[in-house]
Amino acid sequence: MRLLAPATNIDPNPAKGSGDIAVVDGAALQAQSGPSGTAADIAEWPTSSQVSVYTVHSGDTLSGIAKMFGVSVNTIVWANDIQRGVIHEGETLVILPITGVRHTIVKGETLASLAKKFKADATEIAQFNGLDPAEPLVAGTTILIPNGDISSTAGSGAANGPRRITRAPNEPYRGGSGPEYSGYYSWPVAGGVITQGLHGWNAIDIGAPRGTPILASASGIVIVARSGGWNGGYGSYVVVQHNNGTQTLYAHSSRILVSAGDSVAQGQTIALVGASGLSTGAHLHFEVRGAMNPYTGASVGGSE
Repeated sequence: MRLLAPATNIDPNPAKGSGDIAVVDGAALQAQSGPSGTAADIAEWPTSSQVSVYTVHSGDTLSGIAKMFGVSVNTIVWANDIQRGVIHEGETLVILPITGVRHTIVKGETLASLAKKFKADATEIAQFNGLDPAEPLVAGTTILIPNGDISSTAGSGAANGPRRITRAPNEPYRGGSGPEYSGYYSWPVAGGVITQGLHGWNAIDIGAPRGTPILASASGIVIVARSGGWNGGYGSYVVVQHNNGTQTLYAHSSRILVSAGDSVAQGQTIALVGASGLSTGAHLHFEVRGAMNPYTGASVGGSE
């Protein structure tokens, strides 16, 4: 069932996290590098911004589900904290399509050097690919680098294909070109201040103390309520599907107060601010999917 599918703070080391995990519609970890480490030929970018929710049926396999949704097996494993590749009938899986770079390890490379080369995070690389940070990387192994940026390494190998798509160096976010629903979305935190502007998937980060109420920005149905785990860097997070066809995502919570399937009213407390997942401090990572994010210039309390 295709539904939607997941900073800076007030201190000197501002809270931030998962903002640059640019969730690309429908195809996780869109390949951006070819066999030689150059930009791969890509016919087109995916067109949907919806996260997917899938219930495991008897006989399902991870590879079969990955093929069904057009994503990698690792994307499903990473986003659902699946242990030893085991899934169970009736289990609900969230499909988070996350952009990244495909790379073949060469002799002498380390997680740290790859993170530096591709402007990525060493912990994310290890988590996504099931690598032990204490073990050396094996030359010749192909891995996927979540949110990897090859803008600085894509200059060579121009003969690899007729069309090349790379991530522009100044591209701060994706998914913000939808319609503007003036007055539809309310400020999603009780207080707080924007600590990182538009980034990742049409997201902002709102710094607030741990335990601050997170509020539903508009009424709708909860389709994802994940408590605990890495979850693709989002940590504990909620996704709400709205009547206008859009979705909002609330990440890094310390506590989830709703369940999938719940109806929520605008302004209802659905979670509490935390720093779970990929985060350096307490804040809310707030995404609007399918429409413009109205809080591009807001300060405290959502005033613009």
